[in-house]
Amino acid sequence: MKLPTLLLDLVKLALAASMLIIGAGYVQAQPETPVKIEGLRGGTPLNTDNPATNYRQERDHPVNERDFVQQPPLIPHTTSGYQITKNYNKCMDCHAWQKTKESGATKISVTHFRTRDGVEIDSVSPRRYFCTQCHVAQSDAKPLVGNSYTRARGLQ
Repeated sequence: MKLPTLLLDLVKLALAASMLIIGAGYVQAQPETPVKIEGLRGGTPLNTDNPATNYRQERDHPVNERDFVQQPPLIPHTTSGYQITKNYNKCMDCHAWQKTKESGATKISVTHFRTRDGVEIDSVSPRRYFCTQCHVAQSDAKPLVGNSYTRARGLQ
């Protein structure tokens, strides 16, 4: 009865020894100087915000063309300081249907007056009320990381 226990102890000992040898080889294989990898955050901890640098929002110019089908239009003016809450939406001061003639702004799409079930309603659907969920202000910012993105063929 003691032989299987002894055999099991020998297997455990051999396994521990092989792991120790592999571990020692791993430690020796490490480069002498550590490789420094730095992300776009520049070493700022994840629980801290980087301050905005070189931020410039484009002001009042023609709307850029869309890059893909179903892309929400970009906002061609500054939205800095715009308030959008459940009780007030600054965008509606100009883009509400009854105000576009006076403001010269684009009317909000009829799709914004449908519920998720497709039922047309008299006011903007709650799911489409928070404009900046989908629409963003235009900017001529250069990409932080290179890419090979090309516009949809049908829009070229």
